[in-house]
Amino acid sequence: MDFFTFDSEVWTKLVGLLQYDSMSPMTLASGFFLFAFLIFGLGYMAVRNHRTMRTLYVVIISSYFYYKISGLYLLLLLAVAISDYLIGRGIASCLAKGKRGRALVALSMVVNISILAYFKVGGLFEEAINSLFGAGTLNLGAIVVPAGVSFFVFQSISYVIDISRGVIKPVARFIDYLFLLSFFPKVFLGPLVRNKEFIPQIERESVVVTREDQGRAVVLIASGLVKYAVIAKAIDSILLIPAVSGEFGESGVVMLVALYAFGIRLYCDFSGYSDIAIGIALVMGYKLPDNFDAPFKSATITEFWRRWHISLSTWLRDYLYISLGGNRKGRVRTYLNLTITMFICAMWHKVNLPYVVWGLMQGVGLALHKFWLEQVPGSKIKGEDMKLGWRILSTFVLFHFMTLLWPMLCYDDWAGVSTLYERMIFNFSATDIVPLAHKAGFGLVLVLIGYAFHFLPKSLNAKAISLVTRSGFVGQLVVMVVAIWLVMQCQLMLAAEGGGLPVYAAF
Repeated sequence: MDFFTFDSEVWTKLVGLLQYDSMSPMTLASGFFLFAFLIFGLGYMAVRNHRTMRTLYVVIISSYFYYKISGLYLLLLLAVAISDYLIGRGIASCLAKGKRGRALVALSMVVNISILAYFKVGGLFEEAINSLFGAGTLNLGAIVVPAGVSFFVFQSISYVIDISRGVIKPVARFIDYLFLLSFFPKVFLGPLVRNKEFIPQIERESVVVTREDQGRAVVLIASGLVKYAVIAKAIDSILLIPAVSGEFGESGVVMLVALYAFGIRLYCDFSGYSDIAIGIALVMGYKLPDNFDAPFKSATITEFWRRWHISLSTWLRDYLYISLGGNRKGRVRTYLNLTITMFICAMWHKVNLPYVVWGLMQGVGLALHKFWLEQVPGSKIKGEDMKLGWRILSTFVLFHFMTLLWPMLCYDDWAGVSTLYERMIFNFSATDIVPLAHKAGFGLVLVLIGYAFHFLPKSLNAKAISLVTRSGFVGQLVVMVVAIWLVMQCQLMLAAEGGGLPVYAAF
């Protein structure tokens, strides 16, 4: 009897583990995913050279993993896939008849933008209506933003627009389109892929993973795990949360250090997660685009946005900035288009006053830099093209411009932003760094380590990949075991399974 009671308890726990848990959604760094991916990999090896079986297998696994991330919002992903798959075929049919299919493009935009608007600004719309017409006039209930909704909606929008522009032809099978949207390494936080580059990978009969691919994948996954689940999460827990909550006092030095810490924390969090996604896809034989390229090395704001969240910046350029007219309608219109693009980018992140100001400042900064490039002979876009002294100065100024704007990403109202700035200006004493070092010394060390790794020459990364590639299976296994061990130790220290959701999950 006791034996069957034990079996029943184990079965109950197993079923609970396999179900979606809103209190602990799955991430690519969670123990559950790492174990499940090993099991998935065994089946994948058997079907990877059979196109239909491989596609179906990955779609089923991707759908399950998305369910573990966002529950029944999986149905929303399926609805978007069905809608734009049919619309895409309809547009292609119109083009074959010499028509533009603009009505179908507009229908897709309305559907997709309405989905984003509901989840992004539905709460604000409800609040505005109720303030105008009385409490209870509109009740949308608790709005929970589905994980990755922006990423799969943006991917779907780009697919429809690419068909209408003649860049790609629609995929022949719905299962291929569902693969494009739901592919589990990228569905949650990207990177966004170019349809003309990724769809041919889906349609291949077989996949090939070279020794170089495998070595690069191991480096990406291992370094991504350390950046995301060790450095970013430890900095957050040990330094940032106590600093913002007032545990370290209200000194301006504490606030400034917190801003430096937030920058590298944000970078390690998102770039680390992106590296894990790119590495996992590479192990499976699929190439995703790089999403970060040492952005704090940038010497100009234009270069920064070519290095930070590259896939989103590229998406905004291709499908928003160019659609607005890009630089084809005169100088003033170009500046305006840049500002509008960054304003909308800010609204995509979060709708509040600090983000509005942040987006406008980014847009105006890009416009002013473009004006500078046009008016100042010899001015450069990239730091590598500048003389060393000018490059160092420009990088220093740009880094602090971005750093001093981080508070606008941390607070939902302007009161919090202004309070932080006031402390930095009116309550600043350099000697306050000493007690902060005593209270959060390990956190400060991690901040320095994070920036040190960030500013290492790019050639060292290539050497690391070459070394890991040459080390063979045993060496690569050792690298992964060490990375996973570090993650586990950090999770035990912080009592956090999987290190928590990435910070970009809030966007």
